[in-house]
Amino acid sequence: MTEPAPASPREVLAASAARFPDSDALHIPLAACAHYAGTGITFSYRELDSCVQAATAAWSDAGPQGRIALVLENRPEFFIHWLALNALGIGVIPINHEMADDEIPYYLEHGEAVAVVALAQHLQRFTDITQGLTAPIPVVAADAVADLQLGPMRAPKGGSPDTECALLYTSGSTGKPKGCVLSNDYFLEQGRWYRGLGGHISLREGRERLLTPLPLSHMNAMSVSTMAMFMTGGCLIQLDRFHPGSWWQTVRESQATALHYLGVLPAILLALPENEADDFSGQLRFGFGAGVNPVHHQRFEERFGFPLIEAWAMTECGAGGAIIASEDPRHVGQCCFGKPLEAIEWQLVDEMKNPVSPGQPGELRVRARGGDPAKGYFSGYLKNPEATAEIWQDGWLNTGDVVVELDDGSLAFVDRRKNIIRRSGENISALEIEAALADHPAIEAAVATAVPDEMRGDEVAVCVILKPGVEDTETTARSIQEHALAKLVYFKAPGWLLFEDELPVTASNKPRRGDIKQLARSAVAAGRCYDLRSSKSRKKTG
Repeated sequence: MTEPAPASPREVLAASAARFPDSDALHIPLAACAHYAGTGITFSYRELDSCVQAATAAWSDAGPQGRIALVLENRPEFFIHWLALNALGIGVIPINHEMADDEIPYYLEHGEAVAVVALAQHLQRFTDITQGLTAPIPVVAADAVADLQLGPMRAPKGGSPDTECALLYTSGSTGKPKGCVLSNDYFLEQGRWYRGLGGHISLREGRERLLTPLPLSHMNAMSVSTMAMFMTGGCLIQLDRFHPGSWWQTVRESQATALHYLGVLPAILLALPENEADDFSGQLRFGFGAGVNPVHHQRFEERFGFPLIEAWAMTECGAGGAIIASEDPRHVGQCCFGKPLEAIEWQLVDEMKNPVSPGQPGELRVRARGGDPAKGYFSGYLKNPEATAEIWQDGWLNTGDVVVELDDGSLAFVDRRKNIIRRSGENISALEIEAALADHPAIEAAVATAVPDEMRGDEVAVCVILKPGVEDTETTARSIQEHALAKLVYFKAPGWLLFEDELPVTASNKPRRGDIKQLARSAVAAGRCYDLRSSKSRKKTG
């Protein structure tokens, strides 16, 4: 008799534990756990499954009646408690412990957490935080769940695809984060999608070892890489964070066959001194990620010997709308993220939601083909039906990302719609400006934004954090503008330059662009920046 297909992440692990009991399921390299362990940590599928079973029994005795917040960092405890709660049909709220104390109550209260399970070093801090909530909730150590008394356990419903698995919050550039409700099926679809990819990403069952430095409080690490490995009997190599100095040593020692990245990672690795051992073509099959600087893409592949496969997705669309350049041609250096699969319907539209002409940038809208347009997508924003309806306007998931279709039908990323600067009728990507300035020797960080201009509608302003020792002078400002003019058409170069000691960022360290825009506007109005507009002009020809 054929075994029924797994209906939850917990059941995925159990199925692989039956098929690959002695294979590595999870590995924490020493570089990621030296601050709490004397050696690297490895769990076989049998061992991890046994730990989850024990934790499930403890949670069942505790009797959780609602969501549990996890403050467990990128450690084995995260997987054990998440999957144990998943077995009982209890959703989790992953919490980034690096957030400020003032940020955390919102996540706990809005998400209606009934308890917090935390590492020992976070217990006192989170106890203090939760005591300040409108309705205080208990905080317990990861190894003391049995001490909780939350009430009689309701009937478990962990095996239902529609059951909530996790509540992940979008960081957002303005306003309060929105809670994305993610079902078991959302996680299962991530694994099925990844497992089904071909070309440069063809997972070999029971053989892959996937290394990721990304946080388990975000969908990439929690759902994409985890489900891909657990569904195919591979090993997830989970780092605590990105360690540039030991990165390649960890890749070698962990025997990784693939890795996940975000855009800043290739840039940092390229800046390291070259080494004769830089070629990983015999070990690493691919990198999977998004946002590599187009000027770095080919250089990285040539130096390190494996392809960086660019993808597009967002928490809201999950695997249902994910697009990836896993097949050739990949259009390296053009911000290309591939062709949508047949299972995805898509279109590019202008600000009035009308389809754009071929070759013109437009906002990407996606949905699943067939009778269920939300198959594989999030279940909605918690307590925010208005925002859910807005993102699903006209029956499409409106992504807010501006994209252009290339001649062969591939899609290339331009920018977030809200990051577009409209100057004298030209749509300018803030990210393109930032990429052009990334290698200026004076710049530690730069964020481009729009400030009002009476003649041109908007003008480009760039907010810069200078590297230590660099002086805040007009000479420095003009050097940065000249750097941009050498790489970009004149109208994309900064007209205003302002230097700051720090810039507002979200909990996930992304620029808080709404706040930065207001900062730039205030600086321009107060004359607290360098006016370089007169240096922006067309180059004379003929």
